[in-house]
Amino acid sequence: MVIRSPSLGAAEPFLIQQDWQAYTPEQHATWAELVGHRMPQIEAHACEQYLQGFHQIGLKTDLIPNLADVNQRLRPRSGWSATPVSGFLPPDAFFAMLAARKFPTTTWLRSKESLAYIPQPDIFHDVFGHVPMHAHPVFADFLQHYGAVCAALTDKDALERMGRLFWFTVEFGVIRQKGGYRLYGSGLISSQGESSYVIGGGPEIRDFDVDQVLNQQFSTSEMQPVLYAVESFDQIYEATHEAERRLCHGV
Repeated sequence: MVIRSPSLGAAEPFLIQQDWQAYTPEQHATWAELVGHRMPQIEAHACEQYLQGFHQIGLKTDLIPNLADVNQRLRPRSGWSATPVSGFLPPDAFFAMLAARKFPTTTWLRSKESLAYIPQPDIFHDVFGHVPMHAHPVFADFLQHYGAVCAALTDKDALERMGRLFWFTVEFGVIRQKGGYRLYGSGLISSQGESSYVIGGGPEIRDFDVDQVLNQQFSTSEMQPVLYAVESFDQIYEATHEAERRLCHGV
């Protein structure tokens, strides 16, 4: 079941247009350096669905994405679009956009001096890290339903617990494939350090369990000590429905 998408009212003030022509050759070169640095590890350790999505949406290794071009390829596959926004969104605006299959996408790019880390998401994290997964139909349905559930919640504790589901899937998710663990979370895909930590056996990787995930606290300022591995993306789609039953309906 797909929950009806709410209005984008809360998100409207944050919607902008991407001025792709305004990017400088130096910014395109920074994008190329970021992608070139990540691709060897991504090709070896990202999940199949991410790698397929990267090519399906037409990302270039040497040019900052033109979101209009990306969306021409993405929308027919899953109904999603990478929608440019002015910056960080409050929760109600963020969830409204997810529920409408519009991924809030920043258009600025980190400087060459900040290649390894930035505190706020930029177009590299948002597009390189997130958007290829939106071409996968099951993941796309999961993310839309997640947004719709959160948009309907008013209880602070329930929203905090749903935030943990997002963190351990969309941001720091791993999946079992090809006899090992493969990366799909954007926080891993876009970060050399976080990925290397996981690949090197740093965190404890547990079987995905919705109860454990909803109760697993995390810190945004340190490497993740615990991650949860799924067997398939159907598992996180079903987990969102299960979380909805527990947090919205008390079942």
